[in-house]
Amino acid sequence: MAFKTDIEIAREARKKPIQEIGGKLGIPTEALLPYGHDKAKIGQDFITSLADRPNGKLILVTAINPTPAGEGKTTTTVGLGDGLNRIGKKAAICIREASLGPNFGMKGGAAGGGHAQVVPMEDMNLHFTGDFHAITSAHNLLSAMIDNHIYWGNDLGIDERRVVWRRVMDMNDRALRDIVVSLGGVANGFPRQTGFDITVASEVMAILCLATDLADLERRLGDMIVAYRRDKSPVYARDLKADGAMTVLLKDAMQPNLVQTLENNPAFVHGGPFANIAHGCNSVIATKTALKLADYVVTEAGFGADLGAEKFMNIKCRKAGLAPDAVVIVATVRAMKMNGGVAKADLGAENVAAVQKGCANLGRHIENVKGFGVPVVVGINHFAGDTEAEIQAVKDYVAAQGSEAILCKHWAQGSAGIEDLARRVVALAEGGSSEFHTLYPDEMGLFQKIETIAKSIYRASEVIADKKVRDQLKEWEAQGYGTLPVCMAKTQYSFSTDPNLRGAPVGHTIPVREVRLSAGAGFVVAICGEIMTMPGLPKVPASETIRLNDAGLIEGLF
Repeated sequence: MAFKTDIEIAREARKKPIQEIGGKLGIPTEALLPYGHDKAKIGQDFITSLADRPNGKLILVTAINPTPAGEGKTTTTVGLGDGLNRIGKKAAICIREASLGPNFGMKGGAAGGGHAQVVPMEDMNLHFTGDFHAITSAHNLLSAMIDNHIYWGNDLGIDERRVVWRRVMDMNDRALRDIVVSLGGVANGFPRQTGFDITVASEVMAILCLATDLADLERRLGDMIVAYRRDKSPVYARDLKADGAMTVLLKDAMQPNLVQTLENNPAFVHGGPFANIAHGCNSVIATKTALKLADYVVTEAGFGADLGAEKFMNIKCRKAGLAPDAVVIVATVRAMKMNGGVAKADLGAENVAAVQKGCANLGRHIENVKGFGVPVVVGINHFAGDTEAEIQAVKDYVAAQGSEAILCKHWAQGSAGIEDLARRVVALAEGGSSEFHTLYPDEMGLFQKIETIAKSIYRASEVIADKKVRDQLKEWEAQGYGTLPVCMAKTQYSFSTDPNLRGAPVGHTIPVREVRLSAGAGFVVAICGEIMTMPGLPKVPASETIRLNDAGLIEGLF
């Protein structure tokens, strides 16, 4: 039987007017700013009016380390939201927006899959409501203002060798990682070395996702450090008087987007930092708004729990005063086999022994998430080729870890295929057993925070960093930034910094090659191993097969 593609399923969706979707949560029509018939932004005045309402239950969906076999974390997030509504709960989902880079590269979109998708799928995976373009424009406005200030006399005394603010674009382009700007003579300014990051790695993106309102957004933008003087004193964005204009560009982008699932349930889609190079969570304002409007809010954190969930707990929850009531870890039989040493081409053959061996990766994530004091359930995202013996092997392993694994068929069946997981999530959340706490205190030193994550979450034996990195961390501590959390930038494919080291490695070394201070966002980024903040395209990018067909419909988007 031929399966329909995600885009074919999405195209057949019977969408309801966005005002009707908002009505399910009690959002009045006048509080919605429509972008067409099927998506809208939620007005700030309405969001402010919700302040005194109690919060619903917060459910985090995370996953094992991703493999080429696919895990389906977003698909499970969407399916669980539909499943909770199916069993009579008032539920909403909160996910991130899609970056164009992965869409045209290798990873694909971020709208779910099969019969557990958010629609309009094409819009969500392309330009959507323009939020990423606004972030890109605001970021690069600041870049232009820095070079312009230097050109017109440099009253702030910026050391051109110590400009730390790079440019961004929402596309994978390795050729722009390191460049020289202002060549061509006096009229073009002072030449200097710089580079581009992808938009999702921008501090402006992180700030949009952590700010509580426009005033907080402008304050945080002003707090960003863009350069240093010769005496190493910092130059802030507010010194360049850029924060006001940047806020104007981000005014609409700051408002959360409301769309719907295939089953016409509400979905908040807002913000999109990657979890391997940024903090990997949707916006605080979207999550908090959803919690005021729904009894259950299902959200996700990017990539595996060692990245996304760790940052959700230690950065987002710490900064926003949130606490999850339960966590779902998504796993697949196929991924267990890959972690057990099976090649992608051989995943179709039953191999219970490889499943059992690969479960060590899942077990590490279960242990880590429980370490935050939150109850855990495993969702087995079902694939057609999974055998009963392989599924049972995962269930038995998880049971031995003191948790439960539940088979989920939401990709093929929608909400009907995930009812069991929905009921278990309700039982855990209503049971009140969550005793959430962060991994480290604010007062711990910055390098010690990095070591704590590396040893407690990654099971590394040591963190290595040269004197320049260690001295920089000490300098930031002396400047008052020592209480900030750390955001680890490393490969998503392994607990280590070696993307080929699958399973649950121990005793490895985490090399920190660079640290960056995101003073406005409120964290320190530690760049580990060979991770890049501007990805490149693969040898055969997805963009080669994306096109309009003769009917004018998009093909190849996934």
